[in-house]
Amino acid sequence: MGGPICAEFEGTIISRTIQIRGEQTLENLHEAIFKAFDRFDEHLYEFLFGVGPDDRSAVYSLPAEVEFPGLDEEMAGDVRTTTIDSLGLEAGRAFGYRFDFGDDWLHQIDVTAIEDYSGKGKYPKITKKVRKSPPQYPDEDDE
Repeated sequence: MGGPICAEFEGTIISRTIQIRGEQTLENLHEAIFKAFDRFDEHLYEFLFGVGPDDRSAVYSLPAEVEFPGLDEEMAGDVRTTTIDSLGLEAGRAFGYRFDFGDDWLHQIDVTAIEDYSGKGKYPKITKKVRKSPPQYPDEDDE
């Protein structure tokens, strides 16, 4: 995880485990991450599917309604319609999630398992939290 992390969280591993169904979209995954990290203020976001979690070879985001510096490359897909299944993910794959282009939160998403599941329940589902969430906006004294 990278971004405006305050001193209390520097050098610590902060993670969340989220289960999501294959027919759900990247937008659904964003909403789960947003909730899992106790965020409260919406911002632009994108998913990065290149060689590593910060590689911009294939960027999935919302269609640009306004110009934003650094967002002039062509999108690989729209997060609202791109399903998890359509990405061809495999266990062991990592990709990036970038949130709030001003503060620039960068998360590494690790695919730990892909399972067939026909059970009921509400998804995406946050199943594990490691450490408390860093504040979305650190205090100025911590920067």
